[in-house]
Amino acid sequence: MLVVLALAVVGAVVVAGFVIDSLWSVVELITSYLMPYFIPAEVLPLAKRFGPWAVITGSTDGIGKQYSLELAQRGINVVLISRNPDKLKSVAEEIEKLHSVKTKTIVADFAKGSVVYEQIEKELKDIPVGILVNNVGQQYEYPMPLCEIPTSKAWEIINVNVVAVTSMTRMVLPAMVARGRGAVVNVSSGSELQPLPLMAVYAATKVYVRNFTLAVRDEYAPQGIHVQHLSPLFVSTKMNTFSQRLLDGNFLVPDAPTYARHAVCTLGRVHTTTGYWLHGIQYLFIKMAPEWLRIKIGAHLNRGFREEHMQKVKIKTH
Repeated sequence: MLVVLALAVVGAVVVAGFVIDSLWSVVELITSYLMPYFIPAEVLPLAKRFGPWAVITGSTDGIGKQYSLELAQRGINVVLISRNPDKLKSVAEEIEKLHSVKTKTIVADFAKGSVVYEQIEKELKDIPVGILVNNVGQQYEYPMPLCEIPTSKAWEIINVNVVAVTSMTRMVLPAMVARGRGAVVNVSSGSELQPLPLMAVYAATKVYVRNFTLAVRDEYAPQGIHVQHLSPLFVSTKMNTFSQRLLDGNFLVPDAPTYARHAVCTLGRVHTTTGYWLHGIQYLFIKMAPEWLRIKIGAHLNRGFREEHMQKVKIKTH
């Protein structure tokens, strides 16, 4: 009888811990929006709290561009890093025209790996970076099994999703620590929640981003550095060109401006978040399912996206 009672208590504690952990990101997300209205004196402007300059990687399209615009709207100067010089120039001009802040552009193709970071470090040498947004990411062209993905593409995904977040964080942290303030935002993905068939490499890199972020947070939070784990689910961006349904968006799949507007509101207030309240609810229910079921559902979704892509290709070739 005592053994049964002990097992019941342990089970109840485990379930309670799981539910609290799952709900916490949603609670934090909601309070992050309400806090400025109820305790405005405790919320410093981002520029005063972290510094006047932000660096955003992958900043010419999608979430990165919109996140840059949101920071600029708050009076923060931005360094835009991406691989296309024409797009960089265009986004920089748009930001300066709309928000009257300073911009700097750095051309870098993170898919090339370690060779790009020496030049980036030189370009950032005299800039007091207060916020780093590791947004740059590489996705599959469409869902495919491991042996179908070109080796070069697999290395690009690893270089962009793993090496970039590691190298950029390592680059800016020493100066942040010396000043005793700063924020690092690492953009992961809901695919971190389980192994993802037909996107095995991509999902694995996002597990790395999550674990890396949580570890660095523990190391540097005592030194005044806010390290945020940002984990969006589906957003209507060019990364999802394999599915017209995702590009069209819907209530659960926001466009990049909507997502970035919500995500920036959480900066400095929430450590781990999906960045968008509806994604927070989805994330909760996904975590409640057993891993084997999440894998099956992920595989089913990716098979659907793969079929949608193949049909589109077939139509174009006929």
